[in-house]
Amino acid sequence: AEPSFPSHTPYLLIGGGTASFAAARSIRARDPGAKVLIVTDEPVPPYMRPPLSKELWFSDDPSVTETLRFKQWNGKERSIYFQPPSFYISAEELDGAENGGVAVLTSKTVVHMDVRGNKIKLDDNTEISYDKCLIATGGVPRSLQVIERAGEEVMKRTTLFRKVSDFKSLDKVSRNIKSITIIGGGFLGSELACALGRRCKTTVIQMFPEKGNMGKVLPEYLSNWTTEKVKKEGVKVISEALVKSVVCKDEKLEIQLKDGRLVKTDHIVAAVGLEPNVDLAKSAGLEVDSDFGGFRVNAELQARSNIWVAGDAACFYDIRLGRRRVEHHDHAVVSGRLAGENMTGANKPYWHQSMFWSDLGPDVGYEAIGIVDSSLPTVGVFAKATSKDTPKAATEKSGTGIRSESETEDTAVSPVASPTPAPPAVLQKDEYGKGVIFYLRDKVVVGIILWNVFNRMPVARKIIKDGEQHVDLNEVAKLFNIHDD
Repeated sequence: AEPSFPSHTPYLLIGGGTASFAAARSIRARDPGAKVLIVTDEPVPPYMRPPLSKELWFSDDPSVTETLRFKQWNGKERSIYFQPPSFYISAEELDGAENGGVAVLTSKTVVHMDVRGNKIKLDDNTEISYDKCLIATGGVPRSLQVIERAGEEVMKRTTLFRKVSDFKSLDKVSRNIKSITIIGGGFLGSELACALGRRCKTTVIQMFPEKGNMGKVLPEYLSNWTTEKVKKEGVKVISEALVKSVVCKDEKLEIQLKDGRLVKTDHIVAAVGLEPNVDLAKSAGLEVDSDFGGFRVNAELQARSNIWVAGDAACFYDIRLGRRRVEHHDHAVVSGRLAGENMTGANKPYWHQSMFWSDLGPDVGYEAIGIVDSSLPTVGVFAKATSKDTPKAATEKSGTGIRSESETEDTAVSPVASPTPAPPAVLQKDEYGKGVIFYLRDKVVVGIILWNVFNRMPVARKIIKDGEQHVDLNEVAKLFNIHDD
């Protein structure tokens, strides 16, 4: 039988996530007749992941696991899929398509890459050759060794959260059990804890090794404050928790902590980070970065003259902030788009800082840019929040739902500080209603978190791009107009 898809494609994109889709769109924008083939191991076309731990959980629609449509904070509805099936052409038609198009091969894994021969091999032994190739293989959720060693009974009561199928199964599980424990205090763990705490009648427990939620990102005082907010969403938080062992006893899981505490639960969600998927590095002879993980690429996201890497799996050189690897939706958009431009000859370096955001319920939201790491020195400037300073109010005002889309295009001209003098800070001791947190490296701002301050990302982006040493960060904070009503 003839293979039902092309044996050659001008543009081959490996991976079916956000970065891959952003690259396809950018290739087609610059080369309108381009023939683009996306190969994904998932059974569905490209979709965005953030709603899987955010908005989909807040839906009132009982069929949300089927429709995968969600109401954005601004009330408008959209699907997690970037485009409906009609946007794509079938792989069989790609070769003869006069105006080109984008085709997706689903449920196929690329198992081997022959870089000198410009071809790949799929898990069914089919070969496809390419002119230019993007690797956007993303990552695989990490597990805990204590869980992997614990055996099958524990494993089948554990969810590693990443895909649509994980959302569907966790949704189902969470409706039918008495207690669920999330291990991990980062973005994903905290978002899922809040979402489940708010929605479920189930007891929701969240445990992590740090002192507070988001402890690797937020300065300690803010991390502690966030933990109190998470508790208000109905989550039982267990901090400074190091898991020693997990066993399954009488249909229950028993999590033994190193300090002797014992937690009993029906189900575990492990949200302990991502392992970049670099399986192709070996056969392709591509370099993996020993510090950050991921395929090592230059500032133009190139690994070889006709191979680019974008998204979670790319360890790239940022001409502002040095070598990094970033695991966020907006970075997948920005890097995918840049790779697509460069695959069509743009030769542009990575300079546009992507942002990321996390909302812990409708009242606490933050947007961040650059390197935000709690081991760096930080300076925070806060003001009293009003009802307008919530993620919900912000997206209603901007009219865009998923927050990265509105932010990625703008670059600020020199921002102008608000003329109103800042009122003297009369904050209650622990009132972090809204504010700006600066992260410093060698006295230069390398990261900024906007805490319940929205639609100001272009200003933050400019401060990082300028890379200057600032004498008084209180003055810089005024650029964000946080003292205005």
